[in-house]
Amino acid sequence: MSIEGVSSEGNLRRKDAIRILLNGYNMAALKGISLRRKKITMAKKVLIVGGVAGGASAAARLRRLDESIEIIMFERDGYISYANCGLPYYIGDTIKEREKLLVQTPQAMKERFRIDVRINSEVISVDTEKKCVTVQSKDRGEYEESFDNLILSPGAKALRPNIPGIDNSRIHTLRNVPDTDKIKAFVEEKKPSGAIVIGGGFVGVEMAENLKEKGIETCLIEAAPHILAPFDEDMVISAERELSQSGINLYLNDGITGFSDTNRGVKVHLKSGKVLEAELVILAMGVRPDTEFLRTSGIELGERGHIKVNERLQTNIESIYAVGDAIEGVDFVTERKAAVALAGPANKQGRIAADNIAGIQSTFDGFLGTSIIKVFDLTAARTGANERTLKAAGIEYKTVHLYPMSHASYYPGAFNISLKLLFNREGRILGAQATGYEGVDKRIDVISAVMSLKGTTEDLTKLDLSYAPPFSSAKDPVNMAGYAAENVRKGFSHMTTWDEVLEDEEDFVLLDVRNTEEYELGHMEGSINLPLNELRNRLGELNKDKRIVVYCQVGLRGYIADRILTQNGYQALNVTGGYLSAKDYLYQKEAEQGNERAEVRAADISESQTITPVRNQTAVNIQETASIEKDNNKKATEGDRKGMEITIDKKLDCTGICCPGPLLRVKEAVDQLKAGEVLEAHASDPGFYEDVNAWCKNTGNQLLSRQREKGGITAVIKKGAADNAVKTAPVDTERNNKTMVVFSGELDKAIASFIIANGAASMGRKVTMFFTFWGLNILRKPEKVKLRKGFMDKMFGKMMPRGSRKLKLSNMNMMGMGAKMIRKVMKDKNVESLESLIRTAIGNGVEIVACQMSMDVMGLRKEELIDGVKIGGVGYYLGEAEESNVNLFI
Repeated sequence: MSIEGVSSEGNLRRKDAIRILLNGYNMAALKGISLRRKKITMAKKVLIVGGVAGGASAAARLRRLDESIEIIMFERDGYISYANCGLPYYIGDTIKEREKLLVQTPQAMKERFRIDVRINSEVISVDTEKKCVTVQSKDRGEYEESFDNLILSPGAKALRPNIPGIDNSRIHTLRNVPDTDKIKAFVEEKKPSGAIVIGGGFVGVEMAENLKEKGIETCLIEAAPHILAPFDEDMVISAERELSQSGINLYLNDGITGFSDTNRGVKVHLKSGKVLEAELVILAMGVRPDTEFLRTSGIELGERGHIKVNERLQTNIESIYAVGDAIEGVDFVTERKAAVALAGPANKQGRIAADNIAGIQSTFDGFLGTSIIKVFDLTAARTGANERTLKAAGIEYKTVHLYPMSHASYYPGAFNISLKLLFNREGRILGAQATGYEGVDKRIDVISAVMSLKGTTEDLTKLDLSYAPPFSSAKDPVNMAGYAAENVRKGFSHMTTWDEVLEDEEDFVLLDVRNTEEYELGHMEGSINLPLNELRNRLGELNKDKRIVVYCQVGLRGYIADRILTQNGYQALNVTGGYLSAKDYLYQKEAEQGNERAEVRAADISESQTITPVRNQTAVNIQETASIEKDNNKKATEGDRKGMEITIDKKLDCTGICCPGPLLRVKEAVDQLKAGEVLEAHASDPGFYEDVNAWCKNTGNQLLSRQREKGGITAVIKKGAADNAVKTAPVDTERNNKTMVVFSGELDKAIASFIIANGAASMGRKVTMFFTFWGLNILRKPEKVKLRKGFMDKMFGKMMPRGSRKLKLSNMNMMGMGAKMIRKVMKDKNVESLESLIRTAIGNGVEIVACQMSMDVMGLRKEELIDGVKIGGVGYYLGEAEESNVNLFI
C-alpha cells in the first residue's frame, strides 16, 4: 500500500483502514473497491464576487447542495443581501424600518450557511491563469485568494454622464444602502421643499412618487418622448397621466445640458432652454455593468461591458461563472443578445450557476424581462418583447388591445384593465403589457408563465383560471386576450390600429357602433353612428364599394360588427382598443408634435423656475396648502366618523363622466334619499373633489368624507345638515334663482353659458336662460324645416348657422377650423359636447326661453327650434330676473 493508492485484493487490515482515513482517501476503499492509485479528492473552493440577489442566492444554494465546499463571498461595502427594490419606499416612509431592507447579514450567513463573508473587501482584479483574485480589504489590505470556481456577481452602477456640474454634492444616485442613507438623511435633515428626478425609468418614477408622498414638490425629466422604455408608447401614456394628476411635473423629450450651483440649490439646464432649480437632485439615468476590474482578465465582455455567458452561465473561462445585472445573455423572444437588470432573473441565475458548479446540469433560457411598477394608484406591468424590440429584430407580429374589467362588472369596485398582447401568425406569444388599478399583476404573470413554457394564444383560451365575482370574470381577461388573438389568427376578426387608420389615404367609412348616447359624449371626427343593435336592419345605408372601418368603446362590439359586415359582403376592419385607444393615440400624437398639455408639461419657463421655499414663496404656499388639505381631509374622514358607524344607503358610480355630470348624478341620487340617509359616490373627474364639497355646502347636505383612491374620488354624503351643525341666520331663499341673457351665437360662449346653467341647477337653483338675437341660433334644429316664409325671412335663415353644430368661435375661428379643434379637445378630455349640455340642462329643469321679438325680427318660427324651448317676451324675463340674485349677460 502506498500513499497514493491501495489495493482491494484480500482483506484490508485494520491499521491500513485507519491510515486510509487519516490520509483522506475515498470511503469507497473501505468497501473493497479497487481505486488503483487514485489521487486524493480535495473539497472545492468557490469565490463569489458580490452579494445581493445573484451572489447571495448562489452562496446559499451551493451550501445546501454541498456541505464540504469552501465558500468565500466578497462584498465591497458592508451589505451583502438587501432589498434593492425597496430603497425608494424607505426614503418615502412607506417602509418605516431600515432593518427590514436587510435580507441577510454577514453574521447570519456565517451562522446558517457556514459562508466566509468578507465585507468591505473589493476584488480589484482576476488572474484566470493562476486562478486567483486580488482583493483590496479595509482590514487586511491587499492580498490574493485562489479558487477552483469563481462566480462573478459585481452588479451594475448608476450612470453619471460627463455633464458639466454633475459632481455637485446635492446631486445623488440611488443604487445601494449607503446611497439610500445619504438621500434619507438629506430629506429628513434639510427638509427640501423641491426635488428634481432625472430619468423616467423604474427607479426614477418610484423616486418621484416617494418624494411627492413626502410632501416635496417634484419634477421628473426624461430625455426620451416617454417614460418607462420597456412599455410601448400607447401603453405608457396612462402612467404619465397618473404622475401628472398626482402632482408630478413631467418634462418629456428634454435632455440635460448642465448643472450649476447656487447658494441654496442646484439649477438644472435643459436642452429646451428651460432652467429648473431645486435643493435635491436625483440621477436615475440608468445603469452600466460594474466590470472595469475585468478588462485585463481575459474574460470576454460585450460592447457595453457586460460579461458574456452561455446558457449554463459560464464565461469563456470554464471555471468562471457570472450572474446578475452585469451579464449579457439572450432575449427569450428575439434570441438576440440582451442584458436585463432585474432582481428576479438575478436570483434564478445565482441558483443555476450554483447547480452547475455542484454537478447539476441547469440552464438559463433567456430574459423575458417580466416587470411591474406602482405609479401612485396605477399598476403597470409587462413581459416579453415590445413593438419597438420586435421591429428592430425584424419579427412580424400582430396586436390586440382590450379593456376588460378587473373582475365581474356587476360586483362593486371593478376597473378597466388596458391589456395589450403581441403574437405572430403561428400563435406564439411575443409579449404583453397591461395597466390599471386592479388585477394587472396576475394577468401579466399568467401570460409570462405561458410564454416561459412556450405556450400559444390558443393555450390562453384553454387556461382554467380561478373565478368569483370579487376577483375575476367567468372569462378572465387572459382568456379574452387569447380569444381575440385567435380570432385574428383564424381570420374571424380583421383588426387594425388607429395609427394605420389615420395614416391611410384610401377612402373609407368610419363607423361608430356604440349607442347614440355614447357617441354624443364623444366620437372620432368624420365617423357616422349606427348602433350595433340596429346594424343588421340598416346595412343598406352603407356603401359596399368602400371599406368600413368599425370602432366601439373597447373593441368587443366592433368585433361583432365586423362579423355582421363581413358575412354580408362588406370589407370591414375593427380598430383594436376602440375609442379608448383612440384617445390615447391622439394624445400621443399631440405630444410628439410638441403641443403643451397641462397633464404632461409643467408651466413654460423662460429663465428659471425655482421650487425651493427660500427662492419662491409659491412653493411654500403649495406645500402648506397640500398639508392643510391633507389635514382637512383627515378630519373629514376620521372626525365625522369617529365614534359612529356609517351605513351606506346607496352607492353611485359616476366614473367616466366629466364635469358637471357627476354633480348632476349626485343631485338626482340625493333627491331620491330620505333625510339622514347616506350616499357613496365614486367619480373619476378630478374636479369632483372640490365640486362635491361646494355642492354639499350650498345644498345643505353633509359631506362625511372625500378621498382620492385608485384613480378616482370617493365622496360620502349624508342628506341634510349635521345634527350638531352651527345654526346661522335664516337664508333668504326667495331671491336665490339665476338668470342669464344669451345674446351671442358663438360656440365658446354657448358652451360657457350651459356649463354655468348646469352647475347652478345642480345646486338646486332655478335657472332661466333667455335667448335673444344671435343666441337663437344655438336653439335651431340642425335639419331644414319646410315652412312658408317671406323672401327676407328666407334670406336670414340661409345666412345664419342652423343649430349648435354650425356655430363659430368668437376668436381664432380660422374659417371653421377653430370650432372643430375645440370640439376635438373636448372629446379628448371627455367633456360633454354643447349638444349634450343642452339636453342635460333641459332634463335638469333649466328654463330655456326664446325671445319672441327677436324671433320675429330674424324670421324664425317655433317649429325650427329644438324641443323643450319656451317662447317668451321681455316681461317674462324681467319677472324671472326679479326673483334672482345673479343675472348674467353672455
